[in-house]
Amino acid sequence: MKTDLQLQKDILDELAFDPAIDHRHIGVAVDSGVVSLSGHACSYAEKLAAEQAARRVAGVKALAIELDVRLPSDSRRSDVEVAKSVENTLMWTSNVPINYINIMVENGWVTLSGDADWEYQRRAAEDAVRPLLGVTGLTNLIQVRPHPKVSAATLKSDIEQALQRLAVSEAEHIKVETNGSEVTLSGTVHSWIEADMARQTAWRAPGVKQVINHMVLDF
Repeated sequence: MKTDLQLQKDILDELAFDPAIDHRHIGVAVDSGVVSLSGHACSYAEKLAAEQAARRVAGVKALAIELDVRLPSDSRRSDVEVAKSVENTLMWTSNVPINYINIMVENGWVTLSGDADWEYQRRAAEDAVRPLLGVTGLTNLIQVRPHPKVSAATLKSDIEQALQRLAVSEAEHIKVETNGSEVTLSGTVHSWIEADMARQTAWRAPGVKQVINHMVLDF
């Protein structure tokens, strides 16, 4: 078990190691394994990179993000310019159903809404928008339409088998429950990476509209 001081050092080192992050503007505080990131990032993409870097470090029990996005003068764009950039980018992203997605921008914060047939399409839209110049934040409200022909029992079996195929080391400790197109994951995992892998596996199953995470990190 790492001490808070050790965990703080490891996170600072990971932030400094990642070339996508200017660690000089980011502070790290740790209290009983709960990590707080403070300061500012120069882009929304950098803010997310800092969050992901902290999550990669073993021993992080929970993460509080208190980072502001402060765009340099040469990265600032009007909301109209950001909206046009988002629309053009999504139009050129082949796996995004642009005709069913709505875009709203306020002070650089982008909100996506609408419908998609698959979770990967919803994520693809989000991934395409994150690095765009002038974006200060992102809310993804795109809904995944349910696949009515998939039964809850089949869905449960498909996800359990997928976890085994992907060799998730804690698959036997992850419980999968289904209620229609809603999936609930519970049990224990030993890292954020395994928790993310389990969630992504559940989302890839056909017919999933929502994944609820009740998994607990056990270090």
